Amino acid sequence: MNWYPWLNEPYRQIITAYQSGRGHHALLLHSIPGNGAQALCYGISRWLICQERDGLKSCGQCHSCRLMLAGNHPDYHIIEVEKGKSTVSVDAVRKLIETLSRHAQQGGNKVVYIPQVEALTDAAANALLKTLEEPAKDTYFLLGSDKQENLLATIRSRCLSHFLPAPDPQIALYWLQKQKPGIAVENAITALKICQGAPLSALALLDEQRWQKRNALCHSLGHALQTGDMLSLLPSLNIDEAPDALNWLLSLLADAIKIQQGAGAFCINQDQQSQVLQLAGAMNRTQLINMYDKWLYCRHQLLTVPALNQELILTNQLLQWEASLSLPTF
Repeated sequence: MNWYPWLNEPYRQIITAYQSGRGHHALLLHSIPGNGAQALCYGISRWLICQERDGLKSCGQCHSCRLMLAGNHPDYHIIEVEKGKSTVSVDAVRKLIETLSRHAQQGGNKVVYIPQVEALTDAAANALLKTLEEPAKDTYFLLGSDKQENLLATIRSRCLSHFLPAPDPQIALYWLQKQKPGIAVENAITALKICQGAPLSALALLDEQRWQKRNALCHSLGHALQTGDMLSLLPSLNIDEAPDALNWLLSLLADAIKIQQGAGAFCINQDQQSQVLQLAGAMNRTQLINMYDKWLYCRHQLLTVPALNQELILTNQLLQWEASLSLPTF
């Protein structure tokens, strides 16, 4: 698994706590997506599993390290959402608890990593509580979450929470430029801002096909504002990654609001200033804020309501936008 330079300091802090006896048996790592939390948890797991530690590092040579590197250590357990499902079932947790009740096969620590602890069903989370509060000897839990507000309070109360912040913007920009040589600076900065500073998410956004889809949306928005035909935006929004497309649209609306408030220096879309200015000139502040709220709710529906007719809800919202543009602005 790849390692990222901005993880060095949080890794040192966490491992130092374990070395001094202050490390908690259940660590809840909260991070925005694309910040490298999975790599950090893997690094911590390597250190906890290692039987010949070299200070802050795992040795990489002992039998446990070799098993970890091979991806088949019997005392390292990953509990994640199965393919085709959206939650972790109570049966998966019960099977884990039964496994943890046995002695470690390698005679060292047992480590459980749950990348998305919010994906546990209520039944699964409740089944985990007792083991999480009173685990077997030498058993550690590493829980990842990017939606901590969705966690049961009983889970949070049994863990030590650690927030993994986005790296310094200059560090993130430097890393991104090394991954994408020759990339335009304004594109890299824009991608980082759209992704809340998370470098891995920004790198994924800058993938040629995804970046083209975003650019197509921005271009379509400019044309739609010129013609008043907001429904022409539908092909750019009604895609497999519709929530992402709506996120791009929301960032443009937010930038237009900033322009009207004299806060243009804080705009996200550094590479789409003409579209942002056009949007700010086509709608007044009340219209922009109202439309931002409507699209935000639309995105929430697409993410949370099963079997929703995506094309229908997007069409309805675009027609409402078109109707609002025909009203007088004040």
